[in-house]
Amino acid sequence: MSDSVNAQARQVLDGRAEAGVPPTWEQTAAEARAGFAPVREMIGPGPDVASVRDIVIPGKAGTIPARVYSPAADPPGTVVYYHGGGWVIGSVDDWDACVRGLAVASGCDVVSVDYRLAPEHVFPAAADDAYDALVWVGAHLAGGRPLIVAGDSAGGNLAAVCALRARDASGPALALQVLIYPVTDHDLDRESYRKYDGRDFILNRGDMAWYWDRYAPDVAARSNPYASPLRAADLSGLPPAFVLTAEHDPLRDEDFAYAERLRAAGVLVEHRHYGSQIHGFFTLVNVLDDAGKAAAEAGAAIRGAARA
Repeated sequence: MSDSVNAQARQVLDGRAEAGVPPTWEQTAAEARAGFAPVREMIGPGPDVASVRDIVIPGKAGTIPARVYSPAADPPGTVVYYHGGGWVIGSVDDWDACVRGLAVASGCDVVSVDYRLAPEHVFPAAADDAYDALVWVGAHLAGGRPLIVAGDSAGGNLAAVCALRARDASGPALALQVLIYPVTDHDLDRESYRKYDGRDFILNRGDMAWYWDRYAPDVAARSNPYASPLRAADLSGLPPAFVLTAEHDPLRDEDFAYAERLRAAGVLVEHRHYGSQIHGFFTLVNVLDDAGKAAAEAGAAIRGAARA
């Protein structure tokens, strides 16, 4: 493992290795989901917010559970957040501490969306739920305040896709898209994928192959821009982007490429790169100091966009 890995992150990885946690690609979807329980226990509780309530959002394919975090009585904006987990694992409960932290850091209401998971529901189910939730929140919860879309990893993919869909379908106007090490393409042959092709990290090349096989088993569908937003022919007219990346991450190169393409298309981009961090660090609140720092930076970007 590289000496440049953050010391706290290295402790997390060493702990995983000592516990004998198998790589995701050696597990079933059910096993991978159950395996997040000790991670949630390690993370512990997030900060208190003024109110938390569970809601049900009507979607075209059925109801979509969600949770609304309100840090203050009069928030300047509303964030729709999609959790990570390769479109296969993760839930509103699993991401509770992370989303609480973002609500406090941004001062905005955050709506965490429990979209349908693969392999039970393949592409475009998650993308459809994500967009349906965004449209509904914009119409029924935002109250005319600025609307922001956000997510990490597979959730960052859904946030980027929602920004594309909102532009293409003349959907809700978005003040910002917050993309935390998002999946933007299905090409697993970039240099960063080849570099992180072992078993050492939270996310490795083999894990991404496993996730894509479950989310989009129809290989041709993976080139759809609503699965791989980097494949979109045109990225102009999208909302400003806050892009956060980690060095030790197979997604690193596609994330740099997406940020560069957004800029080239005239989109305002703020790109923060964590040069010693690993994929997944943003969710490890209470564990990694950088998780708190990244939440503060993302929160500041959201607050600025909401007040603009």
